[in-house]
Amino acid sequence: MRRPAVAAAAVIGALVLAGCDGSGSDAAAELSVEAAYMPQPVSDTMAAGFLTIANKGDAEDELTSVTSAAGEVTVHETVGGTMKRVDRLPVPARGELVLESGGNHLMFEKLTHRPEQGETVSVELHFAHSDPVTVEMPVKPATYRPTAGHTGH
Repeated sequence: MRRPAVAAAAVIGALVLAGCDGSGSDAAAELSVEAAYMPQPVSDTMAAGFLTIANKGDAEDELTSVTSAAGEVTVHETVGGTMKRVDRLPVPARGELVLESGGNHLMFEKLTHRPEQGETVSVELHFAHSDPVTVEMPVKPATYRPTAGHTGH
C-alpha cells in the first residue's frame, strides 16, 4: 500500500513542478524596428547609429548586443549628458526603446570602411529572449535629424 502512495506523490510533485517552470505563460515580446539610420560618419573609425525598437508584446525584453560587419558595435546609455557603454537596455512590454541623437545610441568603432551617404549598413540586434533581428540602416547626411513623429516608413 505504501508504494502506490509514494508513486502518486511523485506524480503529483512532478505535475506541480511542471506548472511552476514559467513556461505556462504565453506572454512574449513582439519586436520590430523603425526609423533606423546612421549619420554619415565624420571620422574614418567611428560612427553612431539610431533606431527605435517597438514591442507590441506582453513581455519585456532587453537589447543585449549588436553585431555588424561594418565594425565593432556597442550599446551606449546617455544619462545627464554623459554616455557610457552598457551591457543591455530594456525594451518594455507594449512600449519602445528609442536610440536617438543625444540619448541612448549605438556606437560603431573600428569601422572596416567609412560608410557614405546612400549606402546601407547591416546590423544584427541580439536580445535576452527574442530571436535576433537584422536591420538595414541607411546612411544619411551627417546633419540629418528625423522630423517629429517620424516612423521610418
